[in-house]
Amino acid sequence: MENVLLIGSGGREHALAWKLAQSEKVKSVFVAPGNAGTASDGKISNVDVNVKDFSAVCAWCKEHSVKLVVVGPEDPLAAGIADTLNSNGIACFGPSAKAAEIEASKAFAKDFMTRQGIPTAQYKTFRSAVEACEYINKGELGEAVVVKASGLAAGKGVVVAASKKEACDAVNTIMQARKYGEAGDTVVVEEFLKGDEVSVLAFTDGENVCVMPPAQDHKQLEDGDGGPNTGGMGALCPYPKLSAEDLKKIKTDILEKTVKGLKNEDRKYVGVLYAGLMITDTGPKVLEFNCRFGDPETQSILLLLRTDLLDICHACVEGKLGSLNVEFDTDKSAVGVVVVSGGYPGSYKKGMEILGVEKAVNAGTLVFHAGTARQNEKLLTSGGRVLAAVAVDQQLATAASIATKAAALIDFEGAFYRKDIGFRILSRGPSSLSVPKENGLSYKEAGVDIEAGDDLVQAIMPLAKLTSRTGCTSNIGMFGATFDLAAAGYKDPILVSGTDGVGTKLKIAEIVGVHNSIGIDLVAMCVNDILAHGAEPLFLLDYFATGRLNVEVAQMVVGGIAEGCRQAGCALVGGETAEMPGMYINGEYDVAGFAVGAVERGQMMPRIHEVAAGDLVIGIGSSGIHSNGFSLVRKLVERKNLRFDMPSPLKTGKTLGEDLLTPTKIYVKSVLPLMREGKVKAFAHITGGGLTENIPRILPEDLGVTLDAKSWNILPIFGWLSEMGRISSAEMARTFNCGLGGVLIVTASQSAEVVSLLRAAGEQADIIGTVRRYKAGTTRVRVDHLEDSLVQSWRRVPGVTRKRRVGVLISGSGTNLQALIDHTRDITNSSAAEIVLVISNKAGVQGLSRAKKAGIKTKVISHKDYGSREDFDEALHQGLTAAGVEIVCLAGFMRILTGGFVRKWTGRMLNVHPSLLPSFKGSDAHKQVLASGVRISGCSVHFVAEEVDAGAILVQESVPVYPGDTETSLSERVKQKEHKAFPQALEIVATQQVTLTPDGKLVWNW
Repeated sequence: MENVLLIGSGGREHALAWKLAQSEKVKSVFVAPGNAGTASDGKISNVDVNVKDFSAVCAWCKEHSVKLVVVGPEDPLAAGIADTLNSNGIACFGPSAKAAEIEASKAFAKDFMTRQGIPTAQYKTFRSAVEACEYINKGELGEAVVVKASGLAAGKGVVVAASKKEACDAVNTIMQARKYGEAGDTVVVEEFLKGDEVSVLAFTDGENVCVMPPAQDHKQLEDGDGGPNTGGMGALCPYPKLSAEDLKKIKTDILEKTVKGLKNEDRKYVGVLYAGLMITDTGPKVLEFNCRFGDPETQSILLLLRTDLLDICHACVEGKLGSLNVEFDTDKSAVGVVVVSGGYPGSYKKGMEILGVEKAVNAGTLVFHAGTARQNEKLLTSGGRVLAAVAVDQQLATAASIATKAAALIDFEGAFYRKDIGFRILSRGPSSLSVPKENGLSYKEAGVDIEAGDDLVQAIMPLAKLTSRTGCTSNIGMFGATFDLAAAGYKDPILVSGTDGVGTKLKIAEIVGVHNSIGIDLVAMCVNDILAHGAEPLFLLDYFATGRLNVEVAQMVVGGIAEGCRQAGCALVGGETAEMPGMYINGEYDVAGFAVGAVERGQMMPRIHEVAAGDLVIGIGSSGIHSNGFSLVRKLVERKNLRFDMPSPLKTGKTLGEDLLTPTKIYVKSVLPLMREGKVKAFAHITGGGLTENIPRILPEDLGVTLDAKSWNILPIFGWLSEMGRISSAEMARTFNCGLGGVLIVTASQSAEVVSLLRAAGEQADIIGTVRRYKAGTTRVRVDHLEDSLVQSWRRVPGVTRKRRVGVLISGSGTNLQALIDHTRDITNSSAAEIVLVISNKAGVQGLSRAKKAGIKTKVISHKDYGSREDFDEALHQGLTAAGVEIVCLAGFMRILTGGFVRKWTGRMLNVHPSLLPSFKGSDAHKQVLASGVRISGCSVHFVAEEVDAGAILVQESVPVYPGDTETSLSERVKQKEHKAFPQALEIVATQQVTLTPDGKLVWNW
């Protein structure tokens, strides 16, 4: 194992340190000067080295056995740190000063590209501001030009000028006002290129080139690429608009040509070559070269790298890159969102306390530090770009959503972040940039993207066509919609209309990132309402409102609407998409629907005058909560500290959010034929107001109903809500449908036939009650046995199908391990846990044999093979994470774990101790018990905390202490209780019945 020194202090360096530390060949990653994120994290630590004194760096490396130095920023490379290190026998991953001039001097880079025939924008270089402005005003490059400081300016010395005046102002700021110091002694004035800007990075050993997946940085400060240029506000990877053929062309025509050209000019390039490209109509052209990893691109790219980064670095410095297979997980997308200080890229405050980093991590991101420092146990800001939240997902939109929501959880005075990283892809807007007229505004700048709206219309047209039906005479996209009632077969129709929304169920869809079911809900809410009047739904229009149109999300919603229309037999004929900046935030949207149906005059419903005492009530099963009561559901989830991404308590194998989003059932095709045959007197859609508010709408004033909750299937979700929220049965009945999506009233003589026909149509239908006389002062809708039925519905949930992955650490015989294996393998237990890995610090112990016999993967990681506890614990951590372990159980593991390891597994690591904690801590608990003379002892299963045997207690079991007991006899008695308590505690954690707060307290989720 070897030590690596990493030079730098930004988010890029934190990401590089994180990736290097994953290598099994790395002992320590030293970072100089580093930041709060690299200060002390497993293998990673900050060191005090003057990185500007290259001789001192060499001496430090030799003193600490460092054979490889990785350089993050460009300044040391341009100053020659690689030359000094290499001449002292220390390998440096980074180019020489001569090779680094490709970034250090934009004038050199442009001249080099011209010499080598590398495609780039037309340009001229100037050392005089007057001459530069004269050239600009001649207009040879057009009205819009780009002005660049030739030297290093921390990624900020570029101005895209929309006018000649703006370009000349930029020249004067750079050259005369000396905004970037010596970096502005020379300026480059170049042609403004139109297209998509992309970053393509490559590893190179000076001969071979290995291209990384393309990334897209977001340079401008504000959403929609507004505001000043910055070092980068976020990035996505891979950039999906480049094909394999495009990348091949970039590799051969730009990257390989550059590496070869530098070698031919005696500037052999080793390290990472960064090409900032504009994808123009005539092909890719180079905007700039950088001599190092990009920031913030690196934070996204490295999350997709599969190959050991240390191996890549060595292959580059040793000239062996051609023999190394470098792999990236390009089936996934990584999106990073940078949180910056208020005032950046100008002046900003430092020393602001940072909160919410743990929340951002728990939201599913990696958080890389940049401008951070730690002082008096507080995390403080120390720079402009402070932190980056990076998420990975199969879908780009999901990754962007997770990262953006995580960034919102990071809190400090003046914190700012862009909320649209990835918008150029996700909005499917045009790929070419446009230059506005001087001082002019566009509708898009105001936040309304007409082109994105047009894209949405084109995307949903084929979906709408699939819903076309007889009578529908117009296409989507017209000013209005027409419908021919005569063609649909109506003779004397009455039109019936209904309008509705989906309510706060939308909030859960936004959190979970599942949007297609929302459209079905919308249609169901509208058509089930007009069905209550006996009407056949003919057509529907939708309304979709948002602050910024995300075409992909909107298409999913409208796709669901089209599916709902198909189920209902009505046509989606049009709608309104309203993009309203400032009205909605953070990707929020709202939907509404308007449905129109028709019924022949003599068949209108409900036939209230025919409803009589003695009629029977038939219930039709719901699919879940449908679309009402979600404000109460969300309040319960919030109050109980639950999460919508947690495994569903309904044991379905889905998340809680996915189960809650089960779409509303549509009853048109099963109920409408019965209405037309005269078999139904009335139908109530059980919507907002539940059972008690909706059924009276179809009854005469003097009648009520009595329902028996034992007569229909109440879905487990309702029992769970009632129990978790301690919601009374009366409140349940007037808020939720309680398992009934619709209620029909029929004569007793036809009830059996109606139930049979409904069941044949696929409905769960039952006779659930009777119509009775109603007396003032009594309950109009009485539901008997509801409380008991709710309880029973929750208790009969079958076992889980999604099991939490468990790793067990042992040192010996593994009797507790066997108890855990037996419990999780017994199908009658319906366990929520699955043991996937057993690690022992000793070879040949019986516990390993137990695991192998059960077919469980085993691994021996001996503490004797490591020079420190920290190194040993990091090896344990890597082994567990590589196996996808979610919960760790210590079953006779005879090593004291370091605080760093414990913190990584806080709330996910259990231990069983042979006493009733907090009494008798330590390894000799039985001896202490016997010496104290107490008459009761036992065992405690607890979360592991940094202090030994001090974590929050989950389960305790007691045993008597008998006169004459020895440590052996007491131990055997306690061990039997451990075999019961440990599996019980594991189930509690695996089913997420308990949450551990940051201060180590338990919150029970029921």
